[in-house]
Amino acid sequence: MIKRPRRLRKNEIIRSLVREYKVCVDDLVYPLFIKDGYKLKEEIDSMPGIFRYSIDTAIEEIKEARSYGIKSFILFGVPEEKNLECALSGIIPKALRQIKREIEDIVLIADVCMCGYTKEGHCGIVKDGVILNDESLTVLADIALSYAEAGADIVAPSDMMDGRVYEIRKKLDEHKFTDTLIMSYSVKYASSFYGPFRDAAHSAPAFGDRKTYQMDYANKREALMEIELDIEEGADIVMVKPALSYLDIIHLAKEKFNLPVAAYNVSGEYSMVKAASKMGWINEKDIVMEILTSMKRAGADIIITYHAKDVARWITCQ
Repeated sequence: MIKRPRRLRKNEIIRSLVREYKVCVDDLVYPLFIKDGYKLKEEIDSMPGIFRYSIDTAIEEIKEARSYGIKSFILFGVPEEKNLECALSGIIPKALRQIKREIEDIVLIADVCMCGYTKEGHCGIVKDGVILNDESLTVLADIALSYAEAGADIVAPSDMMDGRVYEIRKKLDEHKFTDTLIMSYSVKYASSFYGPFRDAAHSAPAFGDRKTYQMDYANKREALMEIELDIEEGADIVMVKPALSYLDIIHLAKEKFNLPVAAYNVSGEYSMVKAASKMGWINEKDIVMEILTSMKRAGADIIITYHAKDVARWITCQ
């Protein structure tokens, strides 16, 4: 007797009825680049359709995205001056306060790092060409606290310094921000997929690379160790970045650990899709949904993606 699994693929209604994994609007986090100024909306050459916003235009963008059902946003600062004071009291704390005053019922995530705020363009304190781990921890914790004080619901350390989750949790708790979540970039690979982001945030390293603190993309067991350490130190959500080439890591994280797993669909992944679509080689909607569904299937509970607004318009799952 012939087995006929094709019966479950007979038409779109049946296929949708039995579909195992679906990307929903509630899964999505929309990244926004925020800079000083007024009425600014600058398209990023290497990321078509993505912009640097001043706070007022970012609020307009958030309101539009919110109308499509997107409720969560991660903010990256693009400061006018390269100094750590801008990280502590500059554009992101200002943006958090103003957005929170004007828009209710959203979650704001603040990326915690130094790379966009120093002339060296590295994610920690630099001395004599060396990125110093322990000396960076206090600064990262201070930045996280300033974001929590400004209204961040979640702080997201992306620096990959050892011990930073512990220092941030300790600092937040000491200042009564026990309800502020930490979404740690637990597994952040030293990846070539970050190029367009560094263009957008003006955060490329001024010398060398980030391979002494970001992970070697050949390593799998190390990823599980990094996640375990961050959970022990107090992370509430763990992240794998990039996502598309690391679906196996997302799957392992979901299988082994009982915490929400975020996948960051990064700038290079976004820009490759946009470039291929522009050339007419792919159908953008179809491939974006296939890519994001693969992340969901691998185990991602949260998907950070520059495609968020388009995806929210395309899908109806709530």
